[in-house]
Amino acid sequence: MVGMGYRTIKTAIGAGLAIWITSLFDMEFGSFAAIIVIMCIEKTKKKTLLSIQKKFFASLLSLLLGSVCFEVLGYHPIILTLFILLLVPALVKLRIQEGLVTSIVVILHIYAVKEANLANLLNELYIIFIGIGIALLVNSIMPSFKKEIEKYKIEIEHKFSVILHQFSTFLKDSEQQWDGKELVEVENILNQAKNIAIQDVENHLLRKENKDYYYLEMREDQLKILKQMAVILSIISSSVLDVKQRGMLATIFLDISQHVDSGDTTIALQQLEEYEESIRETELPKTREEFEIRANLYYLNFEIKNYLIIKKNIFNRMTTTGTEFTAS
Repeated sequence: MVGMGYRTIKTAIGAGLAIWITSLFDMEFGSFAAIIVIMCIEKTKKKTLLSIQKKFFASLLSLLLGSVCFEVLGYHPIILTLFILLLVPALVKLRIQEGLVTSIVVILHIYAVKEANLANLLNELYIIFIGIGIALLVNSIMPSFKKEIEKYKIEIEHKFSVILHQFSTFLKDSEQQWDGKELVEVENILNQAKNIAIQDVENHLLRKENKDYYYLEMREDQLKILKQMAVILSIISSSVLDVKQRGMLATIFLDISQHVDSGDTTIALQQLEEYEESIRETELPKTREEFEIRANLYYLNFEIKNYLIIKKNIFNRMTTTGTEFTAS
């Protein structure tokens, strides 16, 4: 993956930079700064920041607790064992157990020199600050996911268009065959796109709105409705009874399939209102089969209206929050 390669490059540069800086100041155990960089760099800025926070506070606690233990009880393996037995529950209690490795390493440095004086403690703190500082610096540069998300959106819209067109075909001709694979394919595409969108959200710590993530949530909700309609259509298509409303609804589905990328739902909703009015003006069904077909058609009308309202609501939401958004 491109993201993995990009992350590897940043890690390599950050590790080398950390060792170079610590060597300039002739710091003891300076190579540990590179390890901190490697351990702190995550896929997103948010995850990196959380990782740094936990490792910093865990290391600080380790230095304080470890220094007291070793200075009071002595620098012996049994004391190190006792220290670790005390440290781990404390980290878990404070929910910073992810910093266990770094916290153990810094105190091992103190254990190795066998003196917790101010100079040694400051040396460890400087190494930690250099490591986390460089991790923040190199991870502040993140690749843009905009083009990738836009590509996913185009694929999703195409699949939706195919599905809706197939629905229209089903209503016109019950002899048509369709395996419904597009429903599965678009669900997989949505899951992949949401993972990318989440990374994009976590790379913008101060951004409150993310139109791409809202878009994908909208499509996810619409997909649930499409799946429900597919079940009803399979029931309707099993009947050879020709009902007037089938053709009318097929035309509406066809029109919607051709405008999946449009944020304006006004015309489609108006068509559905006219369709409902035509149902009210039509005489009552004469047979049980006709009643069931018309009932299912009315349910399809209800569901496609919900499909459109979901898009309309998200469009209005983004408009009122002032975020540029096209409900594609």
